[in-house]
Amino acid sequence: MTEPNAIVQPDKGQSAQNIYLVDKSSVDEWTKAQSAPVRALLQAQGFSGKAGEYAVLPATAKDGADWAIVAGVKDTKGLNSWCLSGLAEKLPAGTYRLVDSDAGAAVLGWILAHHQFDRYKSEREAKAPRILLCAHNESAIALTAEAKSVATVRDLVNTPAEDMGPEALESHAAALAQTYNGALTVTRGDALQKDFPLIHAVGRAAARSHAPRLIELAWGREDAPRVAIVGKGVVFDTGGLDIKPSSGMRLMKKDMGGAAHALALAELIMAAKLPVRLHLLVPAVENAIAGNAFRPGDIVKSRKSITVEIDNTDAEGRLVLADALTRAEEEKPELIVNFATLTGAARVALGPDLPALFANDDALAGAILAHGLGCDDPVWRMPLHAPYADMLASDVADTANAGGGAMAGAISAALFLQKFVADGTPWAHLDTFAWRATAKPGRPKGGEALGLRAVWRMVKARYSA
Repeated sequence: MTEPNAIVQPDKGQSAQNIYLVDKSSVDEWTKAQSAPVRALLQAQGFSGKAGEYAVLPATAKDGADWAIVAGVKDTKGLNSWCLSGLAEKLPAGTYRLVDSDAGAAVLGWILAHHQFDRYKSEREAKAPRILLCAHNESAIALTAEAKSVATVRDLVNTPAEDMGPEALESHAAALAQTYNGALTVTRGDALQKDFPLIHAVGRAAARSHAPRLIELAWGREDAPRVAIVGKGVVFDTGGLDIKPSSGMRLMKKDMGGAAHALALAELIMAAKLPVRLHLLVPAVENAIAGNAFRPGDIVKSRKSITVEIDNTDAEGRLVLADALTRAEEEKPELIVNFATLTGAARVALGPDLPALFANDDALAGAILAHGLGCDDPVWRMPLHAPYADMLASDVADTANAGGGAMAGAISAALFLQKFVADGTPWAHLDTFAWRATAKPGRPKGGEALGLRAVWRMVKARYSA
């Protein structure tokens, strides 16, 4: 993607094509104010002011260019993140300016309309940007940073597991540590067996080149409020010995989507220099099949000393998160947020666009919900229904890693994770899809950031000076 700063530029009165925005309530009045030839041209192009439509206009003296654009949006008084994305995809390369309107939230979608994942294309289609001129204010700068973070998640998730193994996630974290002067600690391979036994159990069957590891990045003043961000980094999930069918395995390169969200959020926090002590944790593994793979019925003692009976090797994400959450708690954080592509049950309940939010703190949940709605990145709260913990009962260990039935799978998974979070620590768990199966304007098919901006806005509001 072209650098966001090159796509959205400060308006200094430079030459540009004008864009007029209308909605259903204003289109008739706007059209009546045009000349008869312009009205005829609009009719010929079938323009009715419907959201997503646009028409080319002859320029007037006011426009100072060869032509102009009129575009329909849902509400001219409240532009959302994606209302100009389709327009940005369709317009020819050039420079554009909104007339009598501030781009506002639409800056994000305008930038992301330029994003494409073409790393593996033999012939890359180099597209010149459609530059949007707007007020160079804090809002535009912040949205530019958010757009970059969304693009980061997309690129990480879209990259196949051969090139996005645990070592690649480590390299990305190392680059962040170098850029923002953070401290990176990595525990790899057999060194995990003693201190992070669940992470080791899940990842031990992978090839040496994809050896499991716990990646930790610490940043910020030691005396600042401690915030832990944890991301599930299962770079590929075969299901283990409880092997997935091919249809269920096809998209499992995206099973590190939680790690992608965590890495992107960590960069937003560090780039904004929030006054926090950040602790990023990414348990990075491949859930592979080999002679030394962990088995159904195995019992593994976690870092927290809770013994876990393996009911299903395809419920591996919660295992690696359990050891990472335990490690996060040891630093006494005042907030923990984890992201994970954890359960198909969450997708059955909420579909692909809505991450399931679980939280042990009502104020925290409310803040994430509100910020998500405010930035067009909605999430939906699900209950941590304590009686369902019985679904995780084991006859031979402290807990099983999965329930025995098909019901409440997302809730029982969240309840499993909660066992590894200390009482009194505000904690949010986002079960996100990290994928878009159908393209929408500004949102191509493939990896997607879902819930990232909602959590970022919450964190920024909570800790901004």
